[in-house]
Amino acid sequence: MSEHDDLDENWDEVPAIEHDPVVPPHGRPHLPTPHLPEGVAPAVEALPGLARVAAYAWWHTTEWGVRTSARAGKRVARAVTDPGEAAALARDATEAATVVSDIARSVASGVPLHKAILTAGEALGELAEPPGSNGTGSPNGRSPAPPTLRERGAELLQKSRDVWNDDVAHPAYERILDELAPDEARILLLLIEHGPQPSVDVRTGGPVGMVNSQLIAPGLNMIGARAGCRHLDQVPSYLNNLFRLGLVWFSRESLSDPMEYQVVEAQPDVLEAMHSVKFAKVVRRSIHLTPFGDDFVREVLLPEDDRTQYPEHRAPEDGSDPTG
Repeated sequence: MSEHDDLDENWDEVPAIEHDPVVPPHGRPHLPTPHLPEGVAPAVEALPGLARVAAYAWWHTTEWGVRTSARAGKRVARAVTDPGEAAALARDATEAATVVSDIARSVASGVPLHKAILTAGEALGELAEPPGSNGTGSPNGRSPAPPTLRERGAELLQKSRDVWNDDVAHPAYERILDELAPDEARILLLLIEHGPQPSVDVRTGGPVGMVNSQLIAPGLNMIGARAGCRHLDQVPSYLNNLFRLGLVWFSRESLSDPMEYQVVEAQPDVLEAMHSVKFAKVVRRSIHLTPFGDDFVREVLLPEDDRTQYPEHRAPEDGSDPTG
């Protein structure tokens, strides 16, 4: 017979936690109030008021949750001889301590006490869900109703007043990553490392073009080739998507260095557009990162310890042309 079997057989001799019914003046008893064990009660009573409330809540929730798989006393008894069980109990205690810390931080940042305790109770419930919850946190197995827009707005304002809130990255960055193609990430790295890129429009010229110039080919550039994109034919779509996400913008102004345009204007697609009409002219444009795009690349795509001084991009102008 193992030590564990011996503990199981003698378990009935271990006294259970007693409950005293509380009878209010109207004569209807409340739910019984649990007592802490003798070894634990003095330590809990010595805690400050807020921590004591959390400690009672933790003890009650832990006792209830553990009974879903095994009796609480068996876990304690087995922890004496089983290092794995002892580690699990220690982990539960650490999680409870974290909840107490969260309550203190919430109250210090202006959250009402009852709301802070309610939030802590939800966190404690995650440590041990009741039977029949089906992992949803609700006894009937149904998912809780999502917060309303007004509730989400109030939560956002509450976070803005939280002095312990150390969020740095914009919350939209995670969503943006889900909407980027790998080639688009390469384009963003090209823009951050090599600065604004040249782009040209081919329009009708000559005497007629001076009066009424027509656009033949807009936004021709070498960004796809310079960035090493796999699908060069998709570069116009990539740039439109980056513009939609607010990461790049298309300027009507040219770059300060005219040499940047020589290679672009010698490309086959530019020459083909120019030869498609009798008179043609090239209008020089440029493509930049927005300040939002610059911050996104630095936070998400560059190494965390990168301290390189990258070229600057101009801020977007009013009425910037999305077609380049």
